[in-house]
Amino acid sequence: MTLLDTPPAATRADHAGGGRRRTGPGWVRIFVTGLVLWLATVLVTFVTENSNLIPTIILLGSFLIPVTFVTYAVGRTNHVLTAQRIFTAFVYGGLLGVLGASVLEGAFLRQPSPFTYVWVGLIEEAVKLAALWLLARRLPRYAPRDGIVLGAAVGLGFAAFESAGYAFNALFTAGAGLSLLNLVETEVLRGVLAPLGHGVWTAIVGAVLFEVAARYGRPRLRRPVLGWYAVVALLHCLWDASQGIALWLTMVLTATSMQRLLLEYGRDPFATQSQVHLFTVLSWGLLALDAVIGLIVLGRRWHRAKAVDAGIPA
Repeated sequence: MTLLDTPPAATRADHAGGGRRRTGPGWVRIFVTGLVLWLATVLVTFVTENSNLIPTIILLGSFLIPVTFVTYAVGRTNHVLTAQRIFTAFVYGGLLGVLGASVLEGAFLRQPSPFTYVWVGLIEEAVKLAALWLLARRLPRYAPRDGIVLGAAVGLGFAAFESAGYAFNALFTAGAGLSLLNLVETEVLRGVLAPLGHGVWTAIVGAVLFEVAARYGRPRLRRPVLGWYAVVALLHCLWDASQGIALWLTMVLTATSMQRLLLEYGRDPFATQSQVHLFTVLSWGLLALDAVIGLIVLGRRWHRAKAVDAGIPA
C-alpha cells in the first residue's frame, strides 16, 4: 500500500476507536524496499565510482524514513485528513519551511553569536508553524489527533529536504575532493534522528493548534499555541546546541591548566582520548534526553487528543 492507495473514507467511530487501518505491512514494505535500494545504490557507487548515482543516494537516504513515518501516519487519520492532504503537507509544508527558514536565517543570522541556536530554533519552528497554519486553515473540522498527524507530516517534510542539503554539503571536503563516505554517514545519522526532532516538535504544536481551532472554528495563534511554540523552539535550540554544551561540560570537568591557558589565548587545545570519549557520551546523552522529553510530551498530547475525540473531558 502506498500513500495514494489509502482508503478514502473512514467512519467517525473508526476514528474515535483509534482510526487505525491495516497499513502496517505497507509502511514496513516501503521502508525495507527503500533501504535495500539505498544500500544497493551506495554499494554500486562505491564499486563503480559513478558520480551520476550520488543524487539517487541523497534522495533515497533523505526521504526514506520521513516517507515511511508519513505512510504509517496515514493509517491513523479519519476522512478529514486524506492521504492527499497528508502528502501535500509533507511536500508543500516541508518546502515552505526550508525556504522560509533559509530566507530568515540569511537575513538575521549573518554574524555568529552565542544566541544563534536560540534564533535558529525560533525561526525554524515559526516557519513550520506558519506552513501548518496555511495548510490547515480551510479544513472542515479540527481534531487534535489530526493536528498531530498533519504537524508531523510538515515537520518530517522539513527534515527530509534539510537532510538532503546537509548530505549534499557533506559530499565536499576541503582538499580531499568528494567524500562518499561522509555523505553516507551524514544520511544515516540524520535519517535515524529525523523522526525524533522536527517531526515530534511540529506534531506537538499541531496538536495544540488544532485544539484551539476546534474551540474557535479555525486556527488561531492563542496563548496555548504560542506557549507550546516556545517550548518546542527551546527543545530545538537544545538539540542544535548539544555539541557545544557537551564541549563546555567536558572542558569544565576535565580540562587541564595548560588547556585552560590555551583557551584563554584563543587557541584550540589538544584533546585527550578520555576527553573525546566524554564529549561523545555527553553529546549523545543530551540528544537522547531532548528526544525523550519530546516523545513524552507528544505521547501526553496524543492521549489527551484521544480523550477529546472520544468526548471525554481531557
